Amino acid sequence: MTIQTGNGSWGTRARGIGLAAARGLALALVTLPGALLGFTLSLVSICLVPVGIGAFTTPWVLTGVRAFADWRRVLAAEWYGVRIPSAYRPIPENAHAWARTYAMLRDPATWRDLRWLQVDMTAGFVTALLSAALVFYPLEGLAVAAGLWRPLAETGGYWYGFVRVSDQASALAAGALAVALLALTPLAPRLLTLHFRLTRAVLGAGQGELAERVRVLTETRRDAVDTSAAELRRIERDLHDGAQARLVAMGMDLGTIEMLLDKDPAQAKRLLAQARQSSADALTELRDLVRGIHPPVLAERGLGDAVRALALRMPVPTEVIVDMPGRADAPVESAAYFAVSEALTNAVKHSGADRIWIDLQHVQEGAGTLRITVTDNGRGGAVIGAGSGLAGVERRLGTFDGVLAVSSPAGGPTMVTMEIPCV
Repeated sequence: MTIQTGNGSWGTRARGIGLAAARGLALALVTLPGALLGFTLSLVSICLVPVGIGAFTTPWVLTGVRAFADWRRVLAAEWYGVRIPSAYRPIPENAHAWARTYAMLRDPATWRDLRWLQVDMTAGFVTALLSAALVFYPLEGLAVAAGLWRPLAETGGYWYGFVRVSDQASALAAGALAVALLALTPLAPRLLTLHFRLTRAVLGAGQGELAERVRVLTETRRDAVDTSAAELRRIERDLHDGAQARLVAMGMDLGTIEMLLDKDPAQAKRLLAQARQSSADALTELRDLVRGIHPPVLAERGLGDAVRALALRMPVPTEVIVDMPGRADAPVESAAYFAVSEALTNAVKHSGADRIWIDLQHVQEGAGTLRITVTDNGRGGAVIGAGSGLAGVERRLGTFDGVLAVSSPAGGPTMVTMEIPCV
């Protein structure tokens, strides 16, 4: 028969306490060596980045640390319902080791993981161990009072807490202390919950992450406004210097034709042909202007066919591979299209390549990611810097929380990887 209490049955509470003790012991056995190993390897690997070795080891070590942290997130959610969000920035999988290292070290979540490892090997280890000790240590005291003190006393005495056990009387005193400690065993589940809440406080995205997020959003908004203003000025300039000038000249030609129609029909005919050519040129310029704003093929056929059409106009043989189950939102498609266009322009102008490959795919990770890779077999040496076309691509992608990674060692090849969050 189970005795019911206001907080549930004694049997249920006892199982919860025992489960918390077992879990706490398992965590204590894993927490200290795991956190110590992860922090030590991370510290050594990051210190070796300047000499080159760390550029190849750091991505692997930090990936292991992230897996260790994600495992703790799973346990926190499954055992005690403590949700710890993961806020890692996406890392291009096919990028060069230097690019992956640079991207991971720029991620604030990486340094949050390293801080958490230090907390996990100290306060985290203590809270996990205490949740087990509150249950198993009183059991030890009861075993000592029941007779375990005899073989222990033969070794020269035994201390249980602050009681030195050397005979039956002292063993009973140790048993009384154990009974008193049993009253603290309901704290075991709370200590384990405290362990995971401490993990969430350090590992989760806090105010620092929110501040970083606000900073990034402010920068990307400013870049988007600047880009839009520059694009508007370009459109106004193209209209003023191109189509508008041709239309004005065509209007003047038509006025002259009207006056010459009766006096000099031959001259009027020549001016009419000139006006017709001017109208055709103006129409061509307007079409090019519209294509620069939003290509019709992009609106009608989607990103894949638009990039294929772009590749056909390249002076360098360009191969396009598309693996996308559907279409993305129009703003994302537009940003991706012009980012690819800029990357291709850079490759043609500066790389000296005789072959270019474009790979578009939708990766089903989390909410989904549109991943685009532009690779050429040129001379390499491409960097993301102020004034370069790649810096403009980075700003354009940043508006959509996208990332840009460039792997371009001297001698080539150059791989430009772009990722945009995309359902």
